[in-house]
Amino acid sequence: MAGTKKNEKRQIMPVLPLRGLTVFPYMELHFDVGREISVKALEAAMMGDQRALLVTQRDARDDDPDPNGLYQVGTIARVKQLVRISPDAIRVRIEGIMRGEALVYLEQIPFFRAEVVERGETNGRPNLPKNGVQIEALRRQVFAVFEEYVKLNGKISPDSIMNVIAIEDPGQLTDVIAANLFLKTERKQELLEIFQPVARLEALLRILTREIEVLTIEREIGAKVRRQVDKSQREYYLREQLKVISGELGEREGLVAEVEEYREKLAAKNLPEEVAQKAEKELDRLSKMMPGFAETTVVRNYLDWLIDLPWTEKTEESRDISAAERILAEDHYGLEKVKERILEYLAVRMYKDSLKGPILCLIGPPGVGKTSIAKSVARALNRKYVRMSLGGVRDEAEIRGHRRTYIGAIPGRIIAALKQAGTKNPLILLDEIDKMSSDFRGDPASAMLEVLDSEQNFAFRDHYMELPFDLSDVMFMTTANSADTIPRPLYDRMEIIQISGYTEEEKVRIALDFLIPKQLTEHGATKREIRFDERGVRDLINYYTRESGVRTLEREIASLCRKSVRLLTGGGQTLVRITPAAVPRMLGVHKFRYEKAAGASETGIARGLAWTPVGGETLSVEVNVMPGTGKLELTGQLGNVMK
Repeated sequence: MAGTKKNEKRQIMPVLPLRGLTVFPYMELHFDVGREISVKALEAAMMGDQRALLVTQRDARDDDPDPNGLYQVGTIARVKQLVRISPDAIRVRIEGIMRGEALVYLEQIPFFRAEVVERGETNGRPNLPKNGVQIEALRRQVFAVFEEYVKLNGKISPDSIMNVIAIEDPGQLTDVIAANLFLKTERKQELLEIFQPVARLEALLRILTREIEVLTIEREIGAKVRRQVDKSQREYYLREQLKVISGELGEREGLVAEVEEYREKLAAKNLPEEVAQKAEKELDRLSKMMPGFAETTVVRNYLDWLIDLPWTEKTEESRDISAAERILAEDHYGLEKVKERILEYLAVRMYKDSLKGPILCLIGPPGVGKTSIAKSVARALNRKYVRMSLGGVRDEAEIRGHRRTYIGAIPGRIIAALKQAGTKNPLILLDEIDKMSSDFRGDPASAMLEVLDSEQNFAFRDHYMELPFDLSDVMFMTTANSADTIPRPLYDRMEIIQISGYTEEEKVRIALDFLIPKQLTEHGATKREIRFDERGVRDLINYYTRESGVRTLEREIASLCRKSVRLLTGGGQTLVRITPAAVPRMLGVHKFRYEKAAGASETGIARGLAWTPVGGETLSVEVNVMPGTGKLELTGQLGNVMK
């Protein structure tokens, strides 16, 4: 609050706290008072000079506020009339005179009494005369905006515009307009606490402009809601009419129309004869059911699946071997055996048009690109690609579907994948096939035998669909980390392709040709801004990764890109070089030790090999010659461990 001056008039007067109401000067209004402290304050004012300070509570829910719960600035008002309307309440008519500020509260019981300083009007800014051209322009702008606010609000009487049009004084104009606005208490208090008229007029203009924007948005939203409600009411009216007409014709609430719609959809599809007969049977059942029955929902869902499944739809498979070879080379470095097998398949497809889809099983450690290979194969063959994760699957119904004996029954994952693909010859990737398990609900691995066996899958039957679906056109690919956990009958139906880990040279080429360009694109950088040195990439591979694949390598490259982008944006650099010296500076100390194999000339060193399904390492084993009897004795579990 502004400090008091010597020439400002001070006076001790009663203070009347108001809840949810802000009174401005030049404002005359009636309101009811019921709290004892407020009644006594008004009575004390009537016994004096009929003046009291009206201040707003900070929290309108507080029934017993203290001085800290009241705003400091309020309005000095004259109490013009008191009328008792009940033993505990009176109706008061007051008239706002000027602003006042409570400096210190002298009493709180039986009512608030404070030392109040009068905050009269000032002439605004020292360099802006009261009746200047700028004030007149500001006054006219405020009036125009207030007029627009009245039109948009709809709750303010148009007479309010006539009441303010003749007011010349900027301070009075602000107070009269503010008294008519529907604002939050905090906004009104903000205007009340501005003592300079011109500054108050500018603040009012800002508030009015914002309120007009809010009201405009509210009106647009209201119009949209009304249009939607009108549309809903119209549709409801038409549906009710349709019910009446259907009842007069002996039909049941449009169910016949729904059956006809299903018939049109099924007629538009070229369904096999057995499927068409099943659909006709289900439609006949639906037409005889009541709409509200749960069985009706089951039949509807079944018909939707019949319609959505690609019984005859196919994508035209690519026969261009050179294009397929180019796509595989673009997406992956090395993996010659996999690429050669795919190209052999394409060549045989071109030579003989009918070839059952092979079942390739890619076995290798994590991060070598097994899943991405399947994507590239699908792109090379122009087939739709669907990935189906089998990790943790232990229910046979996940593969063959649930029987249609309850409402929540759904088809298995194979049928769902075909629906997702939209064609009957997609490439379906069965990911992590070595991580399937079984329990009391069945063995999903056994259910997969029918799916992957080319001698059986031409008539695969899902428990939900109860119809044969030809899977012979589907190309299945599977992935696994280890062949040991794949059930033997399932293992025999697949063509195994081992993908070993990458060597250092292969990782360098993959990083430079694939991973680094990919990460630069994802981070919005170019080779001119972030330049990877081949020696730095080698250090990154040897000292920060220890894996068969390149998954961790890609994460470390992404980390280098992030740190480089930060240097480009905040460090003032235009080029960041990833050199052997820069790698530890960015990523910290080396995570792994890299030692080259000892030479043959080193005595006392034997070469060992540590191997796991996810990678291996050569070991330098120190040996020593000791005299003995020629016998080898193993103690403890060393023999079993070495096995």
